Amino acid sequence: MKFTDGFWLMREGVRAAYATEVREVTTDEGQFTAYAAVRHVRGRGDTLNQPLITVDCFSPAEGVIGVRFTHHAGKRRRGPDFELLLTEGGSGARVTRDGTVTELTTGPLSVRLDTAGEWGLQFHDTSSGRRLTAVEGKGTAFATTPDGVHHMVAQLGLGIGEQIYGLGERFTPFVKNGQTVDIWQADGGTSSELAYKNIPFHLSSHGYGVLVNHPGKVSYEIGSESVGQLQFSVEDQSVEFYVVAGPAPKDVLRRYTALTGRPALPPAWSFGLWLTTSFCTEYDEATVTSFVDGMAECDIPLSVFHFDCFWMREYQWSDFAWDPDVFPDPAGMLARLKARGLRISMWINPYIAQKSALFAEAAEQGFLVRRADGDIWQWDLWQPGMALVDFTDPAARAWYAGKLRVLLDQGVDSFKTDFGERVPTDVVWSDGSDPERMHNYYAQLYNRTVFELLEKERGSGEAVVFARSATAGGQQFPVHWGGDCFASFTAMAESLRGGLSLSLSGFGFWSHDIGGFEGTPDPAVFKRWLAFGLLSSHSRLHGNVSYRVPWAFGEEAVDVARTFTRLKHRLMPYLYGAAVEAHRTGVPVMRPMLLDFPDDPACRTLDRQYMLGPDLLVAPVFSADGDVEYYLPEGTWTHLLTGERVRGPVWRRETHGFDSLPLYVRPGAVIPFGADDRRPDGDWPDGLTLLVAPEAADVTVTVPGHDGSLAATYRVSRDADDGTVLVQAEGTELPYSVREL
Repeated sequence: MKFTDGFWLMREGVRAAYATEVREVTTDEGQFTAYAAVRHVRGRGDTLNQPLITVDCFSPAEGVIGVRFTHHAGKRRRGPDFELLLTEGGSGARVTRDGTVTELTTGPLSVRLDTAGEWGLQFHDTSSGRRLTAVEGKGTAFATTPDGVHHMVAQLGLGIGEQIYGLGERFTPFVKNGQTVDIWQADGGTSSELAYKNIPFHLSSHGYGVLVNHPGKVSYEIGSESVGQLQFSVEDQSVEFYVVAGPAPKDVLRRYTALTGRPALPPAWSFGLWLTTSFCTEYDEATVTSFVDGMAECDIPLSVFHFDCFWMREYQWSDFAWDPDVFPDPAGMLARLKARGLRISMWINPYIAQKSALFAEAAEQGFLVRRADGDIWQWDLWQPGMALVDFTDPAARAWYAGKLRVLLDQGVDSFKTDFGERVPTDVVWSDGSDPERMHNYYAQLYNRTVFELLEKERGSGEAVVFARSATAGGQQFPVHWGGDCFASFTAMAESLRGGLSLSLSGFGFWSHDIGGFEGTPDPAVFKRWLAFGLLSSHSRLHGNVSYRVPWAFGEEAVDVARTFTRLKHRLMPYLYGAAVEAHRTGVPVMRPMLLDFPDDPACRTLDRQYMLGPDLLVAPVFSADGDVEYYLPEGTWTHLLTGERVRGPVWRRETHGFDSLPLYVRPGAVIPFGADDRRPDGDWPDGLTLLVAPEAADVTVTVPGHDGSLAATYRVSRDADDGTVLVQAEGTELPYSVREL
């Protein structure tokens, strides 16, 4: 939201008031409050007929400082609110006063207020004394627009060269400087500024992050209204934000996810290849069986089969009932598929079409969202006369979960929780929630309902969804996928940008539709996307109007699918270790280069390559001819597939066949490489190969079990005389081998 007309003037009809000077500061244990006048007070008369802005500074967790600007405090807080996990035993924050300076410190972070000068808050890294950011002259304000809407406005100064990332899964440029971003859920595909997963959290290259603690619409101007400021505003009487300390980007994510929730650990089987029926295609059991048979005949290991929308009857989404004309024996069909070692996923959404038998049932029990006059909210987009399940009502959540439990009893293992973005604001929620705040937050209640059902029915560690929408905290319920992308190289690249932005917003796991969703991909697009998709956290073949079976795109596509599926399976001891790290620390599996190389300026803008876990660099090929440009940081990197060694830092431009791409092992790393290429959830330590990169010495490698516990440890060192690799295995007696790269 822009309020100004250039640097000097306001936009027509906009009235704004800015904190100007501090009139009083009060302190309490671990917090302080400042009262700021919006004009200079030269006499007692200046204290009349003008507002004060109340500024509260506090610490909800170690290394996190909360700031709240309030104009009128009497507004009723209706919710919902983000569920924040406060540090047990407190944050250890302390407040000191020295003359005109009041300072709050928690861990490596402090905020300082000096009442002697102009209004402002300074945030510092206490270990180095370095300034991180600041609330400066116009950084604390409220504004009223011509329509009478009241906005609270905050600004944080941007340093020279400072770059901003995150704000959810955004398909716009990776570095967010210069952009206007509205945190507002929308079904906009991957080719626009709209986003399915809007997260009011950004990460700075200067070693900190900021969460705006407001689940509704947050409007950002990132160096785009005032070019030296990052501004955010909300339509409210107060705005609250948390500055999260680093100093490294990984430290920021650790603290942020400790506050908003760490990702659950997905089951190992979910990392294998998923194949779907696609969306609008015709299919029945014979079609499904032909797909599964085809994958077996092509020797492409398959882990999960997914049934998309039309497993239910047309016009009745959702009634959670199989179309009896197409699937007369669903339980038998699922049993036959599961006998072949497959897991089963089903498409669902939170809408109830009027033709569904569940509409009347839900309406009678009050489980559907209503308008202020008591009528059920309905429209004809997506499904005729559809209504929306009111997940703010515990009874409605239990009712919805009960319908899904029937499918679990039939043998279903997972649900694709589609939609959840087009949530109306002209409604009344069961628990009295503010409709504007609930618009974004609805996805959290929807995904939590389904995920917790899976945990209850399948057990801890066996729950996984394929979700499209999310808000802050949604990372607790993996996995999320990138939504509707076109079948093109351009969309492949924008999908990766979205995934990298999401990973810097606290999400540990992410996937995308291999080959693109809209349209039918050119075989070159499909083959290049296969390599990218199978070197992602989760891998799914899915489309809209055409099937995504590899043989539909030629024999070479079959070879590529087989090669990279088997490669992913052999990488599972390594990948699942990265998954356990994401679960325990919040550091994602797919990582922008800046996460692992924050001190390398070249890495700060890279959005066409990524680290897969801590030690593998992946640069997908976004061209039919195989031309690819990528960057290797300092050290000796080794290509995993060819053994080629390259000394960095260096930019490389190469041409790759469809069976290859830049895939490099980090200098000094040891990759645990499994023997089983048939399935993702094999016995990883059995026959393990330790791939030892140049410069590797005194490296400890751990291999997890399927539950995330420690299955084996290998301590790798080198003989001081001849450099021979030495290994000490702990916790396992299973055979292993060593191969130097």
